[in-house]
Amino acid sequence: MAPSDTSLRRAALVAAAYLGTFLATISISIVNVALPTLQTALQTDLAGLQWVVSAYAIALSAFMLSAGPLADRYGHKRMWALSVLLFTLGAAVCAVAGSLPQLLWGRALQGLAGALLIPGAMPILTAAFPEPAARARVIGGWSAFSALALVLGPLCGGLLVQYSSWPSIFWLQVPLGLVTLVLGLWGINEMRDPDQAALDPVGQLLSVVWLGALTYALIRFGHAGFGDGRVQLALAVAVIGCIAFVLVEQRVAKPLLPLDMITKPWLGLPNLASFVLGFSGYASLFFLSLFLQQGQGQSPSATGTQLLPQFLLMGGVSLAFGRLLARWSLAPLLAWGYAAMGAALALMVLLGSDTGYGWVALLLAVLGIGMGIAVPGTAVMVMGRVPVGRAGSASATMNALRQTGMTLGIALLGSLMGLHALARMEHSSSTLGGSLELARAAVLAQQLPAEPALQAAYRTAMSQGFNVAMLVAGLSSLTVAWALWRRRSA
Repeated sequence: MAPSDTSLRRAALVAAAYLGTFLATISISIVNVALPTLQTALQTDLAGLQWVVSAYAIALSAFMLSAGPLADRYGHKRMWALSVLLFTLGAAVCAVAGSLPQLLWGRALQGLAGALLIPGAMPILTAAFPEPAARARVIGGWSAFSALALVLGPLCGGLLVQYSSWPSIFWLQVPLGLVTLVLGLWGINEMRDPDQAALDPVGQLLSVVWLGALTYALIRFGHAGFGDGRVQLALAVAVIGCIAFVLVEQRVAKPLLPLDMITKPWLGLPNLASFVLGFSGYASLFFLSLFLQQGQGQSPSATGTQLLPQFLLMGGVSLAFGRLLARWSLAPLLAWGYAAMGAALALMVLLGSDTGYGWVALLLAVLGIGMGIAVPGTAVMVMGRVPVGRAGSASATMNALRQTGMTLGIALLGSLMGLHALARMEHSSSTLGGSLELARAAVLAQQLPAEPALQAAYRTAMSQGFNVAMLVAGLSSLTVAWALWRRRSA
């Protein structure tokens, strides 16, 4: 093969890997800014909005654990191409959905495809760039492209929702998917390692059961409370399913989730960090969109524009990550990244319905800097501590934990936000002469009252619910930063 042809194919490989991650990431960020519009169009409540994101995230995190073994057995290129095709089909299903259940089926299909797509990029790039310096640069670029999806998602989503319609945010993904598929089929070289394939159907089933049951319980808790029978039953199923999952993984020869990647300190801590990155940083997108639109009354397009500082800085810092890593060692750099992320989220407890955009932009910028370090830094730390032969399962575990964190973050923090906002709105409604039913309709279903005083009370209640959710998210990131700092010399 001529050198120029080799270079072109390598460039196509990088573009395809970046675009694949871009697709899976933009599917999250572009939907978040459309959530209030979807709530009205599909006549659903806050729990329904949580499921719009969670249906994607559950499939993404649960099935991601099978991505590495499937790719090792059937070929990384083949499984990657299949995932792009399924993702594009899922986008079309979402675009034609006329009800919430139909939309959730499409989102689940996209999540299943993303479960194969996202971890597929890392072993492809790792094999193509074996030199540590080049690998750090290309992983930094991968992270920056993810950040670009986070930038363009809210911006394009806001414009499309406001000036076109919500199905257009899914139609946009169809041509992108087809271009990605063509590039990958031409540029990616096939590779497989059947000896590392660890197909574990029982473990896969149990992972879906316990994660789905736990997510259901946490979302339902937001409007029914822990005393609800369905919540208690779902929690029991989740606990039993999780215990059974661990027992199965301890006994099978090639487990779906290699437990040593969690139990060994040098792998357990960065994988815990990946979970918290999803729980706090990635989940915050869901809440920031609701805060700006429902708490501050911004339009979808204005919301997309106002989120730009976070994602622009995240992308810029990610691009510079290779140079940062050449100057500072990884562990303390990563600790500072999580500290910046946690501080920004925790300080969002000070934001209110009438807070000026300058303060919002400042915290978003700090959050973007922190995530710009945390996303590629966590990947480099995990991938640098496993042999190349385990790259597929290590990447799948890391990404699955991050997506699981996002799933549970949206479920738990969303319920905390809803409960606190509902309590504040019920208090304000009774003070202003409104009913408890009016308060529940406003907070849970966005059926806003006509009275200006009650509308102002609603925005205040949603802002205060947001404050509680972000404080919990910030404290979790600060805890990880402290743990990383303590083990910086390990």
